[in-house]
Amino acid sequence: MKASPPPPAAADSTPGDGSLAIGGLTRLALESNLLRQSVEHGPLRDELLSEDELEASLQATLASPHRQPDVWLFGYGSLIWNPVLSYAERQPVTVHGYHRSFCLWSRINRGTPDCPGLVLGLERGGRCTGVAYRLPQREVELDLRLLWRREMLLGSYEPRWVQASGPDGKFRALAFVVHVRRSGYAGKLPDTEVIERLSAGCGKLGNGLDYLRQTLAGLARSGIRDPYLLRLDALAKARGL
Repeated sequence: MKASPPPPAAADSTPGDGSLAIGGLTRLALESNLLRQSVEHGPLRDELLSEDELEASLQATLASPHRQPDVWLFGYGSLIWNPVLSYAERQPVTVHGYHRSFCLWSRINRGTPDCPGLVLGLERGGRCTGVAYRLPQREVELDLRLLWRREMLLGSYEPRWVQASGPDGKFRALAFVVHVRRSGYAGKLPDTEVIERLSAGCGKLGNGLDYLRQTLAGLARSGIRDPYLLRLDALAKARGL
C-alpha cells in the first residue's frame, strides 16, 4: 500500500502564521523554533538539550550504517496524523521488538509541569504497527532537523534504527524510542491512571484524550487497529469522557 503525501492543509489544522495552537503543530512553527522558545524561559529550561547537543544527536543518527540515502521514518503517534514532513510515500508497517505505550509524561504539548499529561512512546518488547514515511535524500537532513526540534528538545526519546516489515519487505526505519533514564519516562501505568492523566492534562497542543483519538483515527485511515488504544478509548467513553 503506497500513497502520495497529502497537501499541507491536510496534514495539520493550525493557523498558517507559525503559532503554536490547540489542534496541531505546523511546519512553520518548527522552522521558527517556537517550541524551544516556549520552553527555554520556563521551569523545564534546565532539561532542554542545547542546539549543539541536538545537532550532534542528529549527525550521529545520520552517520549510522543502517541509514540509506532515502530514510524511512516510523510514526506510531502524532506523526501518523500530523507528520509535517516532505515525504515521497507512506505505507503501513510493523516494527518488531517494540510496542506502543502511554509511558511518557507530556509537560509541554499535552500537559504542563504542574499537571503533566501523557503521550505515546515505544518500549521494548512485542511489536507495533504504524505508518512509515519515505523521506527523499535531498530533503532528509532538513526534515530530520525539524523533527529533532519537535521530538528531542528534552531528550525524552532515543533515535533508533528499528527493523520494520511492510508490503515491500523488510527494511530499517528511524524511530523514536522512549529514553527510560530521562525524567519524562512515566513507566508502565495502569489503564485507569492513563485515562486520568489523558483527561486532566492539557498543553500547548491540546488535551491528551484528543491525542488518543486522533491517533486512533489516523491508524484507522491506514486500516490499522490497536487493541491497547481501543481499550483505553472504551474506558474513557465508559467514564463519559
